[in-house]
Amino acid sequence: MNPKGDKPKSKISASRKLSLKMLLLQRACDDLEKEKQDREEEKVRYLGEKLPPLQLSGMSLDELQNLCKQLHAKIDVVDEERYDCEYKVGKHNKDIHELKLKVQDLGGKFKKPALRKVRVSADEMMRALLGSKHKGSMDLRANLKSVKKEDVKQDKVLTTEVGDWRKNVEAMSGMEGRKKMFDTGGGGQ
Repeated sequence: MNPKGDKPKSKISASRKLSLKMLLLQRACDDLEKEKQDREEEKVRYLGEKLPPLQLSGMSLDELQNLCKQLHAKIDVVDEERYDCEYKVGKHNKDIHELKLKVQDLGGKFKKPALRKVRVSADEMMRALLGSKHKGSMDLRANLKSVKKEDVKQDKVLTTEVGDWRKNVEAMSGMEGRKKMFDTGGGGQ
């Protein structure tokens, strides 16, 4: 890398790159055509082995019925094999999927989806949870305890009337003070 941090220039010119890409694509197309031809030839060869040409001319009715029974028996065998193969393929695909999930879990590369913030009022939340059972609005502010200004003024007056702390200590000392404290339900402090 050069000191500027840019990518180094490639030593192959653009026209050379293009010609190489064209050659690779041409080679890939040729390979695909060859694979198709090989598959077709394999299919013809396989069918030639498994299904010899039928010679129906000159056969009697009993021979034709036997031939039909043999063909039905072969069809049953092929169907059983096809079913077994399909079951195996399905089972292997399921196993592959489970193993992929395990690899993702072990690798820690499972991407968590980005969550969006959603604003939901208390009424909407209760409606979503309870459905049609939710009736009435849930106004949380209405349930709050209201504080009146008169109560605040009375609390200030009570704190100023306490006066000298020594008088309170002397009044509460001894057994009589404790008796007063229990009688009044909490004490004078």
